[in-house]
Amino acid sequence: MTWLQQFYFLRAAVAVAWISLVVITAPASLPLAGALLVLYPAWDAYANWLDAKQSGGLLFNKGQTFNMIVSAITAICAGIAVGVHGNAGGVLVFGSWALLAGLFQLVVGISRRKLGGQVFMMISGAQSALAGVVFIYQSFRVAPGLVQLTGYAGFGAFYFLAAALWLTFKKKRAALAMS
Repeated sequence: MTWLQQFYFLRAAVAVAWISLVVITAPASLPLAGALLVLYPAWDAYANWLDAKQSGGLLFNKGQTFNMIVSAITAICAGIAVGVHGNAGGVLVFGSWALLAGLFQLVVGISRRKLGGQVFMMISGAQSALAGVVFIYQSFRVAPGLVQLTGYAGFGAFYFLAAALWLTFKKKRAALAMS
């Protein structure tokens, strides 16, 4: 199994774990909900670091490096925003991050399209950016609760799983064609 396959399976599993934590703890206290809101972009920062490290390093992967930095800053800002402005502040920061992270994921998917399975990453990036716009809008109206944000993570898990499976089946097809 290639690094990218393993990585995509890991990303899907962590998203499902995060969704499970949110659903199990809902309705959570604001501090717990805030911690879970911080955890998602913090994991994304770490995941981008892992991917960049395995794909030539941070200097070679500018999109992932920038996404890592944005996600780390988002995690910090989400914690502050929840503390200062409650759920609406956290959703505003989360939405802004989803917009930016989605655009970066789209760019990385386009740059990696020769590796295969990237159409899922490109669709996921575009959908993340759109979701970000919706979350930003909603944060100024009736901000969604943390459980409502699980759909965002669920689609992310689906796309990472689809990309991992695509790469797995593509590799198996190639092996069968060679034999």
